[in-house]
Amino acid sequence: MTHTTFQVGRLRCHALEAGSQALDGGAMFGVVPKPLWERRIPADERNRIPLALRCLLVEHDDGLVLIDTGIGNKEDAKFRDIYGVRNDGREGRTLLEDGLAEVGRRPEDVDWVINTHLHFDHAGGNTYRDPAGAIALSFPRARFVVQQGDLEFARHTNERTAASYLPHNFATVPFQAIDGETELLPGVRCLPTPGHVPFHQSVLVESAGERVCFLADLVPTSAHLSLPWIMGYDLEPLVTLESKRELYRRAEADGWLLFFEHDPTVVAGRLGREGKGFGLVEALRAG
Repeated sequence: MTHTTFQVGRLRCHALEAGSQALDGGAMFGVVPKPLWERRIPADERNRIPLALRCLLVEHDDGLVLIDTGIGNKEDAKFRDIYGVRNDGREGRTLLEDGLAEVGRRPEDVDWVINTHLHFDHAGGNTYRDPAGAIALSFPRARFVVQQGDLEFARHTNERTAASYLPHNFATVPFQAIDGETELLPGVRCLPTPGHVPFHQSVLVESAGERVCFLADLVPTSAHLSLPWIMGYDLEPLVTLESKRELYRRAEADGWLLFFEHDPTVVAGRLGREGKGFGLVEALRAG
């Protein structure tokens, strides 16, 4: 089973398991000491922790909306070993394609693709390599959406950012770029949540008074809920801190369901207080 289905008001939503990767636990938790973070997510012999590549498919009245696209099929064996990528599906497909098939959909059925940012594990499935080696759009009918700032940031990398922004994931994609907070469709709102990268966005989906927020790398796993537990990968960690604080204020006030893209087992949950910090209530688990 590569999907988990849940309801947000009148909208049917599917968490699609697009595979997994394994990244260095120290990098994933930044300044948090290993004895603390390893209680939450144990590391392997290479100090890597397992991370999901979880996308969200929303059955909206104005068409199918897919948020983030995983890693895709274009990377070589060395890359896949370094990052512990496991996303092969059946009959040459990716697991994201298998997840779509499980809910009765095809890539051609997707009308909107929203990228939270253009790192390889969030936008790699935008395109695919065909048997002849050519790069093509994975969702040929879709309108692709990203923040204009992140698109420009991806096009002008430096020594710190080049390994994460891989041109074959975005260079040929005909993006509909947006600038700042935008209601893309009724009840589908892109929220700037900078810090991980300067133009990172989360996505809020609302229907009939219920809300789910796709957090992406603002809070990659439920183990990162604590305000100061911020990835070493974040370019502006103090900006991340304030983005988390502001989003938590809104999420707590309105009872948002928080969706975790990288948590290996927890799909989503609601924010709850744990002493001076935050925890989860009503956790929805994969499978």
